[in-house]
Amino acid sequence: MTDLLDLSLADARAKLAAKDISSTELTKAYIARMEATAGLNAYITTTPDKALQMAEQADARLAKGEGGALEGIPLAIKDLFCTEGVPTTAASHILDGFIPPYESTVTANLWNAGAVLLGKTNLDEFAMGSSNVTSYYGPVENPWRSTDEPDKKRVPGGSSGGSAAVVAARAALAATGTDTGGSIRQPASFSGIVGLKPTYGRCSRWGIVAFASSLDQAGPMARTVEDASILLQSMAGHDPKDSTSAAEAMPNLSAALNQGVKGMRIGVPAEYKVDGLPEEISKVWQQGIDWLKAEGAEIVDISLPHTKYALATYYIIAPAEASSNLARYDGVRYGLRVDGGSLAEMYANTRAEGFGDEVQRRVLIGTYVLSAGYYDAYYLKAQKVRALLRRDFDQAFEKVDAILTPTAPSDAFAIGENEDDPVKMYLQDVFTVPASLAGLPGISVPAGLSERGLPMGLQVLGRMFDEGSVVRVGRALERAADFKAVPAMVREG
Repeated sequence: MTDLLDLSLADARAKLAAKDISSTELTKAYIARMEATAGLNAYITTTPDKALQMAEQADARLAKGEGGALEGIPLAIKDLFCTEGVPTTAASHILDGFIPPYESTVTANLWNAGAVLLGKTNLDEFAMGSSNVTSYYGPVENPWRSTDEPDKKRVPGGSSGGSAAVVAARAALAATGTDTGGSIRQPASFSGIVGLKPTYGRCSRWGIVAFASSLDQAGPMARTVEDASILLQSMAGHDPKDSTSAAEAMPNLSAALNQGVKGMRIGVPAEYKVDGLPEEISKVWQQGIDWLKAEGAEIVDISLPHTKYALATYYIIAPAEASSNLARYDGVRYGLRVDGGSLAEMYANTRAEGFGDEVQRRVLIGTYVLSAGYYDAYYLKAQKVRALLRRDFDQAFEKVDAILTPTAPSDAFAIGENEDDPVKMYLQDVFTVPASLAGLPGISVPAGLSERGLPMGLQVLGRMFDEGSVVRVGRALERAADFKAVPAMVREG
């Protein structure tokens, strides 16, 4: 592997600006690495020719002393973002052949900042999953292997598993993800990278294939907290094309990064100490508490009493919104069409063939909870519980500046495990879902290795629009953890 692939985004940006390296040579190194790691199945579409063209244009701007905040930086984009002229699949058969004639706002922001598109990454179909095994294009393999079962392939987490895998395998300098119930943070934890979910509304959802509209939020996946902060600064911004886009000013994340946590109050919620939590997850959580205490933070015990209802609430609201959003895929306007004897039969045939099992399961759940006679009993009640969850966080943030929890209840499990039990799979999101329902920002930072040699992450949650405190605590954890481990395939080149 070339030294170019060892550069962080921040270092690469500095070397490009100083003309020590060119975007073309950096991009060529990543294209070669994409080809070498193709066996991970992390990319659905690669765009090497487009990448080189964009890199040459970036080099021309850099030569004139011009360029944006990400000038010449090669990125991977989750295949949920519409990209003009490049296929967008949402990892679903039903979007076969769909090539958007427009660009999502987030990716447009990235290209305006000078970034280079390497390709579109694999994901769970329509972002529905916690393992990246529900993709129509096949599962993604985590570049990490366990020490006790090195021959067994492991999931990278989901739904942004392709983005997590390419960052961990050095097949992209950084990537975009989307987080509905933990789809940035959980795969970041499984893959030993940093994943940052901003406040709901911070990044425009315009041009992102919708799953659950009141929850979906774009965010960065990168190797360091600093890289994630740089990327988010370019992704975010108010967008009049998205009615849920927030007009709140983004804090200067780079300025917040190294302020330290001395004097900050960090909450530790009692309700996250769930029954059956593996001892090694508890230990890394305690280690995180000790690190922050040693840096001068005050640790405060807090209570989030409605946490135990969060997962059930999420799995009512998210499928309900999905069933509504996915009604647009009927064989008429997008992608796949399977003919039938009538219009209704064509709809049914197209959806039966175009949607995978997990998507059909969630659409059925969502349609049921929205149906006459059950709307009040399920959907309306879930929205009331959601309000109580939000109130829990509001009350907690009257006492603390940030909250520390584990990111996931396990390390990366093997491909094929948990697939026969959807509820067991849904429990993977138990620590990430509450903040999603409340719309809060959160970050996952790699904090250590499990007994099997797999990464484990710690999650930091913050107040609405306070990403500054989130990255500040995340950077302190990153510095204390000094996580240098990489997958064997990266060490071996």
